[in-house]
Amino acid sequence: MAELTYRKNGDYLIPNLVMDGEEEAEEILLGKYGLLRQTFLKEHHHGTYTSMLLTGRLMPHLKQIDEQAQEQTDQMVATMMKQSGVDEGLKERDQMAWVQAVNSFTAQAEEVVLKEIVYR
Repeated sequence: MAELTYRKNGDYLIPNLVMDGEEEAEEILLGKYGLLRQTFLKEHHHGTYTSMLLTGRLMPHLKQIDEQAQEQTDQMVATMMKQSGVDEGLKERDQMAWVQAVNSFTAQAEEVVLKEIVYR
């Protein structure tokens, strides 16, 4: 029998348990879109969420969604900035106008990404 190791979480010692057939994976940190996808699956597709969790497919799926959504958001914002002429020159001349434009583009891109990737 293998010796158990523990990690400290607050005042508690939690055993480092790994499911059969799984290597001990590094901790996957999720961003905004991965966490939103997790909540969506948990609340609206509980069976899928549970199945993915029990088979070890949940965290890689959430990480992939997070990366894909972030990349698409960044790409869309960059495209909108280029099409609208929002560049470093505007940032130097009028910071508030630049911030307003970038925030607007980010909100538009996030709306599309949430609908097409996170909440599908």
